[in-house]
Amino acid sequence: MTTIAPAPVRTDLPNIDESNKEDRPWIVIVWNDPINLMSYVTFVFQKLFGFPKAKAEKLMLDVHLKGKAVVSSGPKEKAELDVFRLHEHGLWATMQHDT
Repeated sequence: MTTIAPAPVRTDLPNIDESNKEDRPWIVIVWNDPINLMSYVTFVFQKLFGFPKAKAEKLMLDVHLKGKAVVSSGPKEKAELDVFRLHEHGLWATMQHDT
């Protein structure tokens, strides 16, 4: 006895208009925490992003005094990697679309 497979059903792909998608960069935000020393945060910014000491210190002070600082921006994949690396160094970081 042979079985006959049903004929495949044709389905149309959804119509996605790629031109409507926003191509905004992502930003990486480092948040203040009660654990890490200011000198350590400065060191991490220099190590991971290659910032000169003065810029790293300014960003660290933004984190300490304002509660957060934007430390990088770019495509989603780069932002994800930067957040991952910051987490590996014990800093609290998130990413979001730039406004």
